[in-house]
Amino acid sequence: MDMSGSATTMANDERLADRAYAGIVGIINGNHLEVGDRLPSEARLAETFGMSRTVIREALVRLAADGITGARRGAGSFVKRRPSERLAEHVPMDGLSATLGSYEVRFVLEAEAARLAAMRRSTEQMDDIDRAMARLRGALLASGPAHAEDMALHRAILQGTANPAFLTAFDHMHEEIDRIMRAGVDISRSRPPEAIAAMLNEHDVIVDAIRAQDADGAALAMRWHLSQGRKRLMP
Repeated sequence: MDMSGSATTMANDERLADRAYAGIVGIINGNHLEVGDRLPSEARLAETFGMSRTVIREALVRLAADGITGARRGAGSFVKRRPSERLAEHVPMDGLSATLGSYEVRFVLEAEAARLAAMRRSTEQMDDIDRAMARLRGALLASGPAHAEDMALHRAILQGTANPAFLTAFDHMHEEIDRIMRAGVDISRSRPPEAIAAMLNEHDVIVDAIRAQDADGAALAMRWHLSQGRKRLMP
């Protein structure tokens, strides 16, 4: 069996699925489709993009996982959420699938990291987390960017696991996470003040649980924060 050929085919299919994902988002935004509107059929999308229905189906599965579309048995796919128009200022549409897909990894990685940090963090590491939280609070309550402070807090929590592999895995996704954090703050600032207040509260709950050495609470709070963060990228 030619394993290299199979790997190349899979990589090509993934790139095509990324293009189809971006193309479908383009249809949603370009045609001003609203929540509940039906997307063109798989066959029509395949014809539009010159791709197989298998590739289109994979793109729709990813879109559904990201909460952008939803399927109804026998009725096709419908718009569930529209990506914020401001999102395109931070994330190229052809990279949107990979960027939003990083959330699935973060749900596993950072929720467990928060759990372990609550169990293992030293007094010094807790102090680092508290200082990082204070800097994030100041940045979010000011008018400038806050993504660097957001990143620093998440990294401080990862360091509290006493397992450097968590930080290595997190840093491997730095580009996607940085884009998300920039976009999340920017989009939240364009909304009522409650959006920034919610972001602050989510971080506070995580830090408080780690301080209290509440492992399950810390993991749940981190997962909630990330799920809300993904929602913030939508209108």
